[in-house]
Amino acid sequence: MKIRAVCEYDVETKSWSVTCPELPGLTSCGDTETQALENFKQAIDLFFTPDDDALPVESKVVEMVV
Repeated sequence: MKIRAVCEYDVETKSWSVTCPELPGLTSCGDTETQALENFKQAIDLFFTPDDDALPVESKVVEMVV
């Protein structure tokens, strides 16, 4: 899967931030651009990791590949 990452340097905080326009609320940051992007990869992994919450019995679970 390819995903856009918008990486910006903030002069005030002297750090980098990364956001994803397609996944609102998914953000990350780091002291360097490389660190911010690595942190963002971890955030994406967590974002797409299924949780262990019990689903209603009548639910149908479907796996999708995008």
